[in-house]
Amino acid sequence: MSTGSHAFPKLPQSPDVLGELLHSLSQPLTSLRCSLELSLELAPDEVAEQRQESVSAALQQTEKVIGMIQLMREYLDAEQPGPETFSSALSPALQSVVEELSSIAAVRGVRLCLVGTCTTLLPSPEARLRLALQYLIASMIEAQPEGGKVMLLLGEGPAGAVLRAEGERDRSARNLPTTPAPADATSMLRRVRLAIATRVFEAAGASLAFGTLDVDPTGVHPTGFVLRIPRRAGVPPR
Repeated sequence: MSTGSHAFPKLPQSPDVLGELLHSLSQPLTSLRCSLELSLELAPDEVAEQRQESVSAALQQTEKVIGMIQLMREYLDAEQPGPETFSSALSPALQSVVEELSSIAAVRGVRLCLVGTCTTLLPSPEARLRLALQYLIASMIEAQPEGGKVMLLLGEGPAGAVLRAEGERDRSARNLPTTPAPADATSMLRRVRLAIATRVFEAAGASLAFGTLDVDPTGVHPTGFVLRIPRRAGVPPR
């Protein structure tokens, strides 16, 4: 099955209203997390082990909810175009993100390679651009088993810049679980992060298309993506 940028529907609600609701909701959840942490620290030795396990489980769930709220906020922010004064260079941001994720890839036994450069600028805050690139590349790294490789190809032409990502799996080195993982929150969060990346680049006038979705025991992963950034009007080729 193939999917593209239209695979992620837009929320019909007002971003301002949702933003206020999310802010109001995050505060009590954060307070709850602090209270639970304190209760664990102050729990006397005679407290039943089962009670401590329940508190630990509640903490884990609270962390998940706070994380989801943060993703929802990023999803809303990603649709808002940045001010015209914002102009971020793609190539340096990409190189920086690749350097940061290289250590994560190395721990997983995955090679992360970047070839090419460009002079393209995007009308987007650098922090938002880096976040989108991190989500895209991280999803590719997660899709590779030990011995795999993620190749990023960056080029530029008269029409604009193109970033292609390809995953290369070493089938002989695969070390996957024998029991398929259920379609749980992990898979959902991965899709949300890809949706955020899509909205960031669409808001900057670019287009993002994903390759086929590869389904294996570790979940659902895009086998690659193509990011096309058209040359902005009035900006001559360099």
